[in-house]
Amino acid sequence: MVRTLLVDDEVTSIRVLKNLLSAHCPEVEIVGEADSVQSAIKIISSCSPDLVLLDIAINNETAFDLLSSLNEIIFQIIFVTASDNHAVQAFKFCAVDYLLKPVDATDLQRAIKKVTKRSHEKEILENLKALQENIQALKVTDQKMAVPTMNGLSFVVMKDIMHLEASGSCTKIYLSNGEQLITTRIIKEYEDLLPANIFYRVHNAHIINLNRIQNYQKGRGGTVHMEDGTAIEVAFRRREDFLKRLLK
Repeated sequence: MVRTLLVDDEVTSIRVLKNLLSAHCPEVEIVGEADSVQSAIKIISSCSPDLVLLDIAINNETAFDLLSSLNEIIFQIIFVTASDNHAVQAFKFCAVDYLLKPVDATDLQRAIKKVTKRSHEKEILENLKALQENIQALKVTDQKMAVPTMNGLSFVVMKDIMHLEASGSCTKIYLSNGEQLITTRIIKEYEDLLPANIFYRVHNAHIINLNRIQNYQKGRGGTVHMEDGTAIEVAFRRREDFLKRLLK
């Protein structure tokens, strides 16, 4: 049996999941339900589930707040959410699957089968190792970085950086709140400074935050559309490596 925890702040969503699992996934045993990050942490600690079906938005917090707060993760994850805006970030947490509400029974069955197929110990350990590394990387991006400007220093939380653009001997930094900073460092310095598994240089003139991608469109090199609406060209020579990073 796959010992499973359901995490969602909507009672109706929990009920729907329970009914779908009962009707279509007899290999699942529900060991707990949680409607907040704190209650989920308590149940995970006491029950040690094999699988967590996890909503992205949990009251005023997120699934990523929950995962980042755990010292150790020894369960698999299926995200269940009403929005597809966090798909890239979700898979950076090595999720088994990402289901959109309203959940389709066939999609749920397929996702649960993926969980049961990942029974080989080595595969699970490798997945969980990658998961833990991604969480540690996100903890790093919570830290502030000093940005030298013409007027002095500005302090920026790394995860709030949407993307960076080379501008001669300077670099423009675009933040999630719409603010722009012009820093006196060249873009190569930021390529070396920022966490490589979160920030990627898609073009000589551009570094993007992989967690801030809205979508990717095909083309010669392709184009990424960021959450702030900016469209950024991917250099053709970087396309293959970039797509590998997205699908990692």
